Amino acid sequence: MPQPAPSVGRIVHYVSYGTPGGEYTSQCRAAIITGAPECDAHTECVSLAVLNPEGMFFNQHVPHNETSQQRGGTWHWPERV
Repeated sequence: MPQPAPSVGRIVHYVSYGTPGGEYTSQCRAAIITGAPECDAHTECVSLAVLNPEGMFFNQHVPHNETSQQRGGTWHWPERV
């Protein structure tokens, strides 16, 4: 079943970058869409409020990635469980 278009207030997963020294690894974090859609016709981007154990941060123009290889700095729909 195809996912709906991103809209404000939807919950998604943001993939964190992790740290260069490896203190923190790249992780999926809960995020709320605060602005959508953005970017261009080829890339679906949103603005996010990302919820981390250490606090929140806000990010704009975050590109969508629905591949099996999750890249830091992207968002995707939560996996169905």
